Amino acid sequence: MDLVFMIIYAVCLMLLLLGAVTYAILFERKVIGYMQIRIGPNRHGPWGMLQTIADVSKLLMKEDVIPKAADRPIFILAPVIAFVPSFAIYATISWSENIYAADLNIGVLYFIGISSITTLGVVMGGWASNNKYSLMGAMRSVAQVISYEIPLVLSIVGVVILAGSLNFREIVFYQESIGLWLIIPQFLGFIVYMIAAIAELNRSPFDLPEAESELVSGYHTEYSGFRYAFFMLAEYTYAIAISALATTLFLGGWLGPAFLPGVVWFLLKMCVFMFIWFWLRATLPRARVDHLMGFGWKVLIPLALLNIVITSIIKVWMG
Repeated sequence: MDLVFMIIYAVCLMLLLLGAVTYAILFERKVIGYMQIRIGPNRHGPWGMLQTIADVSKLLMKEDVIPKAADRPIFILAPVIAFVPSFAIYATISWSENIYAADLNIGVLYFIGISSITTLGVVMGGWASNNKYSLMGAMRSVAQVISYEIPLVLSIVGVVILAGSLNFREIVFYQESIGLWLIIPQFLGFIVYMIAAIAELNRSPFDLPEAESELVSGYHTEYSGFRYAFFMLAEYTYAIAISALATTLFLGGWLGPAFLPGVVWFLLKMCVFMFIWFWLRATLPRARVDHLMGFGWKVLIPLALLNIVITSIIKVWMG
């Protein structure tokens, strides 16, 4: 019965994620259009609601082109390796007090460890394409993701110290017990998390691996059709997952006034984070590579370490 439940949960979650990604893309285009005083999607369906569905259908029907000089097995495998971890990390996310798949004691470590695997898919895709722009994009992505994963992990350590657990549900219960969301005592960690998360997601203003003005399209230059769609699906799936992680760690997860179910509060908080990603993309220009790397190592990591020291002192003082 446990296996049947896991399969049903996974299938339902996959279908919901596909729908969420589809309309997250539409929401992003609408938000950016509004902020830049443009119309945005408005042709397919009422208010353009079917625009992304039309775009996805176009991608799925396109010819699957594999360059003659590409390393064919690795080229085919790369999008799968990029996407599968982005879906696997949802196993530990608790949508409400009663809706979750796995209640792992090492939920935070699982999330961080599995999400790192996607970088391998990006490197494989860039290398196997036999294209200098793809390879440069892949190398940029590796450097950026590894550099910013350090402050991302360090920013979470403060939350773990206060809650005394790596379990997502225990972290939410701790916030309930103290009557306070951890964004308040961990505001410095939250700021570091937000900046590092944007770099981890390769989103503006840190979308250097896909810089069209320099690298054509980065690591997925040679990809088309449904294989390209896999890379984009992984990116937006991660954006939703990072928002869910931030909601759990800093905004009390499903906690909220009783007039709405916990899962609704969780999703509303996630939407706030998604809106912030889109807002930044609409307003900030792309950063320079050396500035990006220098900021991660010279600013974010020291701030994250400072947050850990301050949190440890507070924890010891509180007993």
